[in-house]
Amino acid sequence: MGQGHARPGSAAICEDGSADAAWLNRVAQEASRGAGGVPVELLGDFLSLLADAAATGRKPERAELDAVGLLGRRAAELGVSAGNAVQLYLSASWRLWRELPAVSKSKDGASVGRAAEAVMRAVDRAVASLAEGYNVARREMVQREETLRRELIEDLLRGDADVGALVERAEPFGMDLGQAHQVALALPTGRLGDTDAAISSLERAVVQGVGDRDVLIASKDGCVVVVAPGEPGRQGPRSGSPTTLGELMHAELRRSPRGAPWRITVGRPYPGSYGIARSYEEAREALTMALRLQLDTAVVRAEDLLIYRVLLRDQPAITDLVQTVVTPLAKARGGAGPLLSTLDAYFASGCVVTETARKLHLSVRAVTYRLDRIASLTGYDPAEPAQRFTIHAAVLGARLLGWPQRELADLT
Repeated sequence: MGQGHARPGSAAICEDGSADAAWLNRVAQEASRGAGGVPVELLGDFLSLLADAAATGRKPERAELDAVGLLGRRAAELGVSAGNAVQLYLSASWRLWRELPAVSKSKDGASVGRAAEAVMRAVDRAVASLAEGYNVARREMVQREETLRRELIEDLLRGDADVGALVERAEPFGMDLGQAHQVALALPTGRLGDTDAAISSLERAVVQGVGDRDVLIASKDGCVVVVAPGEPGRQGPRSGSPTTLGELMHAELRRSPRGAPWRITVGRPYPGSYGIARSYEEAREALTMALRLQLDTAVVRAEDLLIYRVLLRDQPAITDLVQTVVTPLAKARGGAGPLLSTLDAYFASGCVVTETARKLHLSVRAVTYRLDRIASLTGYDPAEPAQRFTIHAAVLGARLLGWPQRELADLT
């Protein structure tokens, strides 16, 4: 639709009965400047519609209102805010009203009143259609963006081979795939469905902590997936506000009343589009290991579990080690479980018997007895430095393989 073109049979705008396109264009330009430079094209035939309403009192036709709705959609696509779009229409309305011949020259108050009522009624309906078109377009744009975001995340996590296309698709989301990124996973241990509820609050926390660029958050396979800029290096514990990705996520999710506690694993940062897929695989593998090992650590880094990856790399070898070293513990009264727990606590406490006893709520004498029993059954003394590594590796392997809950024969 072009601005300032009167329809056949439209009311006269000027005294000579002809539509003055120059006048309407001038009003449109002034309204555009008054609304902060909103494009004039968003007015369409709105001013002609108002002029007709003032002259004849007729209501806008459905097709005319639908055209205004399309202009609202166009405003959303151009990135014009709803407030500025409405301001453009209101600014154009009062500017046109002020200069209408019926207003500026008529001495008939009733005529002016009728014209004012007709114009304001037309403005009301047109602005409503404008806002409706705008909101529909915004919803569709949000839905399209969400779809594109999910598809991008899926392809990044999978390591899509079309690197060029990935770089182009990531750019609108502010992602520089040439930089290092890392992936973190958060799994709720509570009821299902809490991932979607946590995404919005988690996104605010992560964006506030690391910036609004290079951050993508979505749900996948029951987890919250966060892609963020890579940390400069491994950072130790610190006091005060959380600063690492895992700490930021844990601090925010801990405040969530639903689905707590959460288990968080973080992959290492790697550059490039393939780096995101690699970091995701590390985070996913760390999550699997954390669940299998029943770790009680709130945030688990992939590098913290490298020893387990080494052990699992040769499963036949670690199965043989477990079979040879710790399966004799099954002969103990009560089975191997209590003795394995004792070894876990013993190694976690730095091989200090008193600390082991405190963790297990046992007496020092009871712990000493168990350690002696372990040495007797296995032939490996946990207190002997030369033998400690072997039995420690066997205990870790047993946890990874799920022994004694699972039979080792089922793994071969």
